[in-house]
Amino acid sequence: MDSAEQVFHAFLREKRLKYTKERALILRAAQRFGRPFEAEELLLNLRQQERQVSKATVYRTLKHLLEAGLLKQIFFGASKQAHYDYVGGQDSRDHLLDMDTGQIIPFSNEQVIALRDRIAATMGFSAVNHRFQIMGQKRREKDC
Repeated sequence: MDSAEQVFHAFLREKRLKYTKERALILRAAQRFGRPFEAEELLLNLRQQERQVSKATVYRTLKHLLEAGLLKQIFFGASKQAHYDYVGGQDSRDHLLDMDTGQIIPFSNEQVIALRDRIAATMGFSAVNHRFQIMGQKRREKDC
């Protein structure tokens, strides 16, 4: 399988765009997060590493990474703020949102994927991807 950089490079070439140093930095930063992130959070992370990347370049590159299938865009709860999750062309990754702390916990579960495929097949479709979010609160000791 091709690496994310190869996939992104090929995508940009197909769109007649350049694979720049800044775009490579943004891709690597997105890969390192290991959890969903906001565009501003990524920009702050790059600037803390003393990387000179403009806000416009971050937003444009995130759009290209989405189109290339390397990122997934997620909206949690009633929030209109987009989060991005590096998926690297893998099948879906789902999320649990801790309502108390705002922490976003990625997970993958074969039963969810099997259910998705079964539902799609019943409806005459072939599932390509899905989005599954659980919003909850940690159980307290007395609740268990």
